[in-house]
Amino acid sequence: MNNNNFLRQIQDSISNIDLKKIDKVSKIIFKKKPQIFLAGNGASASIANHVATDLTKSAGFNARTLNESNLITCLSNDFGYENWLSKGLEFYSKSSDIVILISSSGKSKNIINAAKFCRKKKITLITLSGFLPTNPLRKLGKYNFYVKSKNYNVVETTHLTILLSIVENLIK
Repeated sequence: MNNNNFLRQIQDSISNIDLKKIDKVSKIIFKKKPQIFLAGNGASASIANHVATDLTKSAGFNARTLNESNLITCLSNDFGYENWLSKGLEFYSKSSDIVILISSSGKSKNIINAAKFCRKKKITLITLSGFLPTNPLRKLGKYNFYVKSKNYNVVETTHLTILLSIVENLIK
């Protein structure tokens, strides 16, 4: 097995991270001291859980996900899977919060609908996406991080790196 190509892709992707944007997002979180919601599907949900834990435990911020299976299945059953996340944010978030939405493709309908909800309610939105530069999520946030790759593992590793860089900036 040869992982050199994958590692090169990761190195290239990480070298293209916008460090000024990471600093700007970190400063906004530090200044606002908001409740922070993170969300994604599949591996992006795992990234959201990891980062929410680190934001809370290591950086001292109130961060959470809505990834409880009973909440997902209840809201999906009542409002449709494409709306469960926006409904969860409707129930739990307020305009002073920050929402971080993660989607490798930037095309997941539940994530797009949650982003549109945030825009409508004027909730500060940070997005992380990849694959195509024209993905719909990329233009919905106040701060949008885009990873130029169609490889899930490259996109997800870079998303985690971006978010953990923000956590590191916030640790006192």
